[in-house]
Amino acid sequence: MINHSSGLNHKHSSEKTLFNKILVANRGEIALRIMQTCREMGISTVAVYSTVDAESMHVKYADEAVCIGPALSRESYLNIPRIIAAAEVTNADAIHPGYGFLAENADFAEVCASVNIKFIGPTATMINQMGDKNTAKSTMIFAGVPVVPGSPGLVTDLQQAIETAQRTGYPVIIKPTAGGGGKGMRVVTEDSQMEKALNTARSEAEQSFGNSGVYIEKYLENPRHVEIQILSDQHGNTIHLGERDCTVQRRHQKLIEETPSPVVDEALRKKMGDAAVAAARAINYEGAGTIEFLLDKHKDFYFMEMNTRIQVEHPVTEERYDVDLVKEQILIAAGESIEGRNFIPKGHSIECRINAEDPEHSFRPSPGQLQVFHTPGGHGVRVDSHAYASYVVPSNYDSMIAKLIVTAHSRDEAIARMSRALDEFIVVGIKTTIPFHKQVMHSSVFQSGDFDTSFLESFRYEKK
Repeated sequence: MINHSSGLNHKHSSEKTLFNKILVANRGEIALRIMQTCREMGISTVAVYSTVDAESMHVKYADEAVCIGPALSRESYLNIPRIIAAAEVTNADAIHPGYGFLAENADFAEVCASVNIKFIGPTATMINQMGDKNTAKSTMIFAGVPVVPGSPGLVTDLQQAIETAQRTGYPVIIKPTAGGGGKGMRVVTEDSQMEKALNTARSEAEQSFGNSGVYIEKYLENPRHVEIQILSDQHGNTIHLGERDCTVQRRHQKLIEETPSPVVDEALRKKMGDAAVAAARAINYEGAGTIEFLLDKHKDFYFMEMNTRIQVEHPVTEERYDVDLVKEQILIAAGESIEGRNFIPKGHSIECRINAEDPEHSFRPSPGQLQVFHTPGGHGVRVDSHAYASYVVPSNYDSMIAKLIVTAHSRDEAIARMSRALDEFIVVGIKTTIPFHKQVMHSSVFQSGDFDTSFLESFRYEKK
């Protein structure tokens, strides 16, 4: 079913139209975010949606909207034939995948190319090179990028796993070669734990990603998670836009991100940035991407993975560098060069993910109708969200309903601004992570900047 919304396609004479129409193969805030940039560029947009998302803001905002199936992701947002059909029936000449769903699916990128629809992102070959973590690790070793010690390839049996762990030194971590988000990971501290951990990791990886392949790495205890944003065009040019610190995590899921990192100085930033650029050049990368590193207490960094797409936390980089990363993606996809581009960083930016979760009950999901949804404002405050009062948060998808981003001259000022903005963020009808974020902002450990990925293990959330 195709609906034509009230959205208008405003073409600006000063802006070259690079694509006539872009279909956004995603939902929620990132779909809306992409469409906003498209509208500024004079490009028409097509939304796709499942039946449960019929009243979502991205559907209302787009110039056209196509229902592609029921709530179940594999029958809608992961259904490649239906998405391609929606693009063809609306005459879209490009598809932006956002993040999640099909954003790093090489088959999807290949199908887009086969029907002459531009996939706004890297090619299928590039996605394959970095999507499989074992292949990515080998590529990074060849490019001279530091990697975590571990198995040279996939681990196929128990004896090989034990021998690898003994050679590497316990503790080790078993990781799936496909997917992400912490699924299929198991930490092992001795030989006797290996068999159960290996079987469990394989099973979970198969269920989550359809690929049971796993490998083993040295487990870096209590590192920081620091990533580098890169942009690469079709002409061999690659630049980086500094780092994002994503160390505040729960079960390998990021909760708070900031730039610059409190522990990265100019010398380390240059080393990490140069490594990230080398990583992208090693596969002749095209588009926006993120090279994720683990940073240990000695300030040594190790390649973890590459995300071949826009990141959830991209707004902090946008605010600090005054750049629209979605626009850059579109320009690069259209063949424009980034040669000579110079982005100057300024200030400090922090992002809090506002999830429909109950922090008083182990962050369990809290779907339902939003009775009140009042977002904060003021200088240096940005909210990316598809939610609104009366919107029903479905239980079928990721629980994030908004991203709150603040920017200030210094980290201390940014924390103070975030605290103020969180106080002004009012959501009634469901539980959210807003109270949790308020307490983190007032934590002396977070304020000090001296913490690692174990931060939340010692953080005590106080129920109100």
